[in-house]
Amino acid sequence: MKRGLIVVTLILFGALTAVALERHGYWGILAPHFQTFGAGQVLADLVIALTLVMVWMVQDAKATGRNIWPWIVATLVLGSFSPLIYLLTRKPATKST
Repeated sequence: MKRGLIVVTLILFGALTAVALERHGYWGILAPHFQTFGAGQVLADLVIALTLVMVWMVQDAKATGRNIWPWIVATLVLGSFSPLIYLLTRKPATKST
């Protein structure tokens, strides 16, 4: 994946998150997901997607020799920021012959 695209995504997502936190606070971002089935579905979709990303990160970390635990914890706390930064700092897997 192109690093520039990851950087742009991080900047735009970071700006959106900063505005949402400033206007609504942390609980204000989460609370609506517990008020309707539609919003709950969006939260469930995010949980499923991030779980799949964490499974990929575990496999990738093994292949590239990275410690996965800080990335898993960060993903559980920070959401999509962690996988984006993981991708940004990722080095290609070493080929074994």
